[in-house]
Amino acid sequence: MAVRTANPTTGWLLRGADGRLTAYAPTAGGLARWTETRPGGPEWTGPELLTVPGLEPYLSLTQNAAGYVYLVGLRRRELDDGRTETDVVYATQFQSGRALTPWRSIGTPYGQDAQRADQIGVPTAVVDSVGLHVFVRNAGDGVCGRRQDTRGIWQAWTDMKGSHVLDELTAARTDAGRIELLAPAAEFVVRWRQEEAGGPLRRILNLPAKPMAGSSSSAPTGDDRITHFWRDATDSALHAHRSEGSASTGGEEGLDTPCPTVSGGTGSGPVAALRATVDGHGCTVLAQRAASGLPALAAYPADDEQADVFWSETGEECVGAPALALDAHGRVVLAALGSDGRLRVARQRMDEAGLALGAWDRV
Repeated sequence: MAVRTANPTTGWLLRGADGRLTAYAPTAGGLARWTETRPGGPEWTGPELLTVPGLEPYLSLTQNAAGYVYLVGLRRRELDDGRTETDVVYATQFQSGRALTPWRSIGTPYGQDAQRADQIGVPTAVVDSVGLHVFVRNAGDGVCGRRQDTRGIWQAWTDMKGSHVLDELTAARTDAGRIELLAPAAEFVVRWRQEEAGGPLRRILNLPAKPMAGSSSSAPTGDDRITHFWRDATDSALHAHRSEGSASTGGEEGLDTPCPTVSGGTGSGPVAALRATVDGHGCTVLAQRAASGLPALAAYPADDEQADVFWSETGEECVGAPALALDAHGRVVLAALGSDGRLRVARQRMDEAGLALGAWDRV
């Protein structure tokens, strides 16, 4: 069965506690899900079509240390009086291939103000060492966030400030449970970070940039390092910033140092990033939708964003952003949705040097 959808984000391929990979894709009024039949594949079940009335075709996915997957989206429903109700909703998948929990609402920063609630951006989710965080661009083009406490109880929405923020935000968690949030804005990139796992998110220096809307991503690239990526609005070049040791400012005054360009990274949409070991060396693996429309794969030594990067195009034309994960055997897995709506998966060949992929499987 083909699914008519495209993933606007990169984190849609996740490995559960049992070692099986699951791929998720938003659809009109719900989502599609594919699951490996056993750890390491190659067979898959799906797509299963899960209906969620009113759900916008966008999902933010995040996973905690126990392997639980949180799916967060934006729901719009027409009420009997003709008004539209907008709220942020989430569900949890505790085990690979099992049913999701019911979708629960955490509202919006605007309570019963339906007009301003309808102006928020799509949500971004991340789990720290305490619980789930959800962030949205607010009606004033700043950022609001809501988080769970140690008991799993949701705290009130918080105005995190910021200005001229574009729609999509990105966030990531380090191995130690510390999170960072990035918000592309009109003339710079806004950032927040936890100085310690579970602590408060604090503003840090803006990054000078002209980011393209819908092009950012964030991923852990070291034990306590997160790298943020985005495309330049003028030429689509891919930029990277590895965040470590930035001092908190408590406001948006001042700019950090300019960010390096990743060579050969011209493409569309966000880039997927993954920590992996290639030929015994720690690397950052990247995947993007190339200008040709094909998935493209690259790798560079960890912490060397300015290294010469060779991109290898592979497979067939895809739609939306590709995704990366490590399977149960430690192989790099590249996944993409074909223009025919079918899931395609390629795995690293362990019998060859370098980052060589085997044949693509069409699910």
